[in-house]
Amino acid sequence: MIFQWILYAQKIVFLKHKNTGNNIKQTREKKMKSKNTIILMLILIISSLTYSHCQIPCGIFDDEMRIKLMKEHVVTIEKSINELNKNPNDNQKVRWILNKENHANELSEIVTYYFMAQRIKESSHHYDEELNSLHKILVAAMKVKQSDDLSQIKILNLEIEKFEEIYLHH
Repeated sequence: MIFQWILYAQKIVFLKHKNTGNNIKQTREKKMKSKNTIILMLILIISSLTYSHCQIPCGIFDDEMRIKLMKEHVVTIEKSINELNKNPNDNQKVRWILNKENHANELSEIVTYYFMAQRIKESSHHYDEELNSLHKILVAAMKVKQSDDLSQIKILNLEIEKFEEIYLHH
């Protein structure tokens, strides 16, 4: 579908600039503006497609997979902290810190945009418990970004397990 849009946009640009009698400089400037417009449109279309899954009511949910992803992010954060504690060179230190932060952000996105925004309903029998547990996960993910303290990993794992028990097994 994106390629159809590209072809359509190229046809418009071609027809717009086909022997209009303008001088060559004006035609080049118009072509450049049109190309920039097409590129901007493509960026907007592609970015909306890549981020749209959790913002539209598509009804595609896999709660177990999301919880598994949350656990995987914690394992990756833990590995990053362990590597940081080995005192790597400055370049590696920056890379491990960025890795830790990125995975903490992705964990927070699952909590907020998947569970809190879409899956946890006020009508749930365990709404307060689920919300409380998710909040604790968010706070621990924030604290993981602020330090290299492995105790936050234990808290994250514990809270994810609690949430999984409340959400999936009650």
